[in-house]
Amino acid sequence: MTKKQHLTIHDIARELNVSASTVSRALQNHPRISEATRTTVKKMAAQLNYQPNVVASALRRGSSKTVGVIVPRINRNFFSNVIGGMEKLLASSGYHLMICQTHEKLENEVAAVQTLINARVDAILLSISMETVQNDHLKLLSERGIPLFHFDRVPLDTENGSVVVDDHLGAYLSVKHLLEQGYHKILHVSGMDHINIYRARKEGYMQAMHEAGIDVPPSWILREPLDQDGGMNAFSTGMRMQKKADAFFCSGDFVALGILQAAKREGRSVPGDLGVSGFANEPFTAFLEPSLTTVDQRGEIMGQRVAEMFLRCQKNDPDTCKQLVLEPELIIRNSSLKNKPINK
Repeated sequence: MTKKQHLTIHDIARELNVSASTVSRALQNHPRISEATRTTVKKMAAQLNYQPNVVASALRRGSSKTVGVIVPRINRNFFSNVIGGMEKLLASSGYHLMICQTHEKLENEVAAVQTLINARVDAILLSISMETVQNDHLKLLSERGIPLFHFDRVPLDTENGSVVVDDHLGAYLSVKHLLEQGYHKILHVSGMDHINIYRARKEGYMQAMHEAGIDVPPSWILREPLDQDGGMNAFSTGMRMQKKADAFFCSGDFVALGILQAAKREGRSVPGDLGVSGFANEPFTAFLEPSLTTVDQRGEIMGQRVAEMFLRCQKNDPDTCKQLVLEPELIIRNSSLKNKPINK
């Protein structure tokens, strides 16, 4: 037999001279099909490299047992931990994950949503991209009856269930720690205000500074890409000020890494001359010199909690669509310990 590009159960049935329904039942271990027939059918299916049509199966069952996940970047440890938490819980309930990444582009997010709709997923778990200001593409999910849950980055005015960490508190604790260490001109490297997590982190920064009696001029809020280049740019801006910055509170670990690299290049001592604090607790933060103070976002727990929301939704739990807020953890390391560095 010539191998076809899209092999079906009808091809297997023709090879074995049996009905397609017999093949279908044999592949599903139906008790009405004898063990000998099941073995013969499965052997032929393997020989022909038969792959079941997942979408067609989903249509027949009314459920694909697949959950779509959309993240900005899969290579960030935080999002990897979130996905790991989701998978741990959902796999035990018989679900598989279909993962898409947007690379921070709205057009990629729109395409990912459509792809997951076409794949007949049972739900979508989403952390929006940096470019996502309007969410018209998400309204299609409601029209199709596909539950949507948000985590970490949540659109404004959403009525969907969501799980976030208390970014305001994480920022507040981080900046308060810097102040207690004797830093005063603390600049904030911020993300975009339309993204809930960056707006909350800026507000936490502002609260801590105001409580310390420090007025924050607009020039202390730096808008830079949250990557290493953005950190190097932020460092240069802070050092060009008439009174140089003595600390940076960053909305991400990679931008904090850029600041540490620039400080080392320019001969600035950290934490002696400059305090630096990040956000996310990426794995590299513990191994830098100096090690980086940061905020742990509880990624794995976040993934588990948003997966739990979906599972409760399947059972029509009335509490499904509430926002769950997790408590962050400030991880204090040497980059901010001006008074008492930790001995390794």
